[in-house]
Amino acid sequence: MRIASDIGRFCAIVIGLGLIFAWLGVYNTGRLPFYQGFIFWTSTMAVGAGTSVLIGPLVWGPRFEEMPAIFKIGIAAAIISIPVTLTLMIFFSLDPWSLFRFFIQYAYVLVISVIVTTGAYVRESMISKAAAPETDDNPVATFLERLPLKFRAAELHAISSEDHYLRVHTSLGEEMILMRLADAVRELNGADGLQVHRSWWVAKSGVTDEKRVDGRSLLILPSGTEVPVSRSYRGRAKDAGLIR
Repeated sequence: MRIASDIGRFCAIVIGLGLIFAWLGVYNTGRLPFYQGFIFWTSTMAVGAGTSVLIGPLVWGPRFEEMPAIFKIGIAAAIISIPVTLTLMIFFSLDPWSLFRFFIQYAYVLVISVIVTTGAYVRESMISKAAAPETDDNPVATFLERLPLKFRAAELHAISSEDHYLRVHTSLGEEMILMRLADAVRELNGADGLQVHRSWWVAKSGVTDEKRVDGRSLLILPSGTEVPVSRSYRGRAKDAGLIR
């Protein structure tokens, strides 16, 4: 169901943007019959949106979680603009191809990509803010409000990042939610836990053991799941008494 929902949202965005750009007649496509302009812009937006889906987990993932949003928007827009520019040049291939022509076309596309990417970022931020539960004295209980009812009374063991989703490890099993790890860590500020890896946050009470494999520390959850401790977070984990 989650995959079907994501596909539906992807198609809705592509078709919606295709309709808007065809109606506005951007890039002089107003001279074309509306259905041709719609096909052209829908194809172009599909390329851009598809590229966004591929690079999103990298640019917006935990690896660059400390990078300001404005730089992430710029990087994403710059990458997305490359295949979109090539698509435009294929559609308008009457003139000979040249590097100069590519960069001119790329500059126009980059402006639109920045606008669309910024809009998508603002939309996701508003949705995330609206979905955030009201503040509570117990940040773990507040966080668990995001999960289905059966998990509300569970013990939180850990959270792991998987693309745009988080896998929440609890005493009653696991559940996936749509959220960034950086947002979850901020929401759990004050809870008795810490981030031990760019893709992992653990509750101290959720760690039952530690083991070393090839010089690397692994924390063991009650389910037997092994949580890696990265070198950059090793000091924090040691201070918290999770590793020796």
